[in-house]
Amino acid sequence: MRISDWLIVILLGTVWGGSFLFNAIMVKEIDPITISFGRVFFAALLCWAVFFALGKRISINGKTLLGLFVLGVINFAIPFALFPLAQKSVSVGVSGITNALTPIMVVIVSQLWPGGEKATFNKSLGVLAGFTGVTILAIPALQQGGHSEVWAIGLIMLATLCYGFAMNIIRSYHHIDSTLTVCVALTGASLALFPFMLAIEGVPTIAKPETWWSIGYISIIATGIPFLIVYKLVERVGATNFSTATFVAPISALILGFVVLGEPILPVHLFGMLAIFVGILMIDGRLFLLFKKAKPSI
Repeated sequence: MRISDWLIVILLGTVWGGSFLFNAIMVKEIDPITISFGRVFFAALLCWAVFFALGKRISINGKTLLGLFVLGVINFAIPFALFPLAQKSVSVGVSGITNALTPIMVVIVSQLWPGGEKATFNKSLGVLAGFTGVTILAIPALQQGGHSEVWAIGLIMLATLCYGFAMNIIRSYHHIDSTLTVCVALTGASLALFPFMLAIEGVPTIAKPETWWSIGYISIIATGIPFLIVYKLVERVGATNFSTATFVAPISALILGFVVLGEPILPVHLFGMLAIFVGILMIDGRLFLLFKKAKPSI
């Protein structure tokens, strides 16, 4: 990749790691569904503004529209509510590390998905390594009887499973303009969340300025802008190279949680993160390629 591409990938990973910090700030005042709605609603407004500013036109049929709405619920609405719900019980760092399971969940879903990529032996080892990392993260909670923390890690894993389904679903819409895909998906997520927010959590009351700043960050900086460029970037650099962002986000989350909120960085966090990273490297083949290059020729 070009240096500019590397900088964009690293920046995206850092930005997404920061979303866990701002989730932790928001859950002190507003509820998870409200957080998810605010994130997708304001992101949708930004994306539609860009869409029409570029002179693009809406050209999809009703079936595709419904499909993209469903994609929005799976890829945005549900995960974006599960993360803040989980972060009531786990730290920013643990949330970011567990979220790194996303490429591993993509492999699991693809194995069962019609026409999806079948898992190889190397990928299967990668999946095992990834879940080993999550188990390492959960050990302290299990030892101390912190069942809420274990459940919280499970909720984040469920969010990554949603991403796994979404990444397979989105292949069906590769022929549609990526900006339109993001706009419609975010709109579908907003429409789905709004009645649930009112029925379960009511009309939100936000008094703290840091909550408004956090909503602005996760909706515009961590959602709207990134997803307008993600698909174009993947087309240029490839999915494997783009997956490097998966390594940056947990590191960003750990550091921000420590610096801003004073959350401790424990050895178990580093070991768990290392195991998940090894799993990701196994899945995309880079780890075995490194061993192959390092092996002396005879």
